[in-house]
Amino acid sequence: MNIEYLQRILTSRVYDVAVETPLQAAPRLSTRMGNEVLFKREDLQPIFSFKLRGAYNRMAHLSTEERSHGVITASAGNHAQGVAFSGQHLGIHTVIVMPVTTPEIKVNACRARGAEVVLHGDSYSDAEAHAYALQGDS
Repeated sequence: MNIEYLQRILTSRVYDVAVETPLQAAPRLSTRMGNEVLFKREDLQPIFSFKLRGAYNRMAHLSTEERSHGVITASAGNHAQGVAFSGQHLGIHTVIVMPVTTPEIKVNACRARGAEVVLHGDSYSDAEAHAYALQGDS
């Protein structure tokens, strides 16, 4: 692996919020597969998902002007929580558009992180279209 690339990984801003998670051996699956299988325990992240990494990395690289406009996204799950968590940590207003069918626990998790949650439509496609419409209104 290129040393410069490795250095970028190790100094990434995502480690401001993401924790280093362990690899856990999966002996029964390893035996079944005939190879060593390890699980990366991203469920130990603050939002219980690897989705935090991508959301935070993107939002941490927004310019001051972009941050002042806030972030809007459509999601019904872990990406939404990653954006909400990142917005809270970085001081960026976040709007999360979710289908009305989204489980209440997911909606509440985003609101607990300071996100403005907009429930719209019965599907992800409906929520996504509404997020784009809201973005156009901004």
